[in-house]
Amino acid sequence: MTPKPVFIQSLRTIQLTLAMLWLYQGLIPKILFQSPAEISIWQNMGFELALAKILVGLFGGCEILFGLCFLKWNRSIFLHGLNIIGLAGLLLLIAFTAPLQLTAAFNPVVMNTAMLMLSVVAIQRILQEEQEVLKQ
Repeated sequence: MTPKPVFIQSLRTIQLTLAMLWLYQGLIPKILFQSPAEISIWQNMGFELALAKILVGLFGGCEILFGLCFLKWNRSIFLHGLNIIGLAGLLLLIAFTAPLQLTAAFNPVVMNTAMLMLSVVAIQRILQEEQEVLKQ
């Protein structure tokens, strides 16, 4: 028996949402319009302005590649685990390097928690599908 269409559609929606969010986060505030907040995080870690701008761009590229992974590997528990760990780590990094960002509207707590929970739900859905396959 194949997975139910609702399962496939909900997982596809999660994958596309995470891919779009990572692509946006990498492209808009890091590559096209380097956010002063992004640059200041690197400067707070001791990097000079020029190097901080380069690092923001490089990490933007990494985020774009990570977003593309969600389009390629649509049932990867490992990828979602990386997403959970990475987002939690990024949230801690912000808390230590730029804690005032946590008080702004649409702050990293909101975005990271939402994206992290999408991966939690995706893992639950993938495991549910695997259990249904094993029951057959």
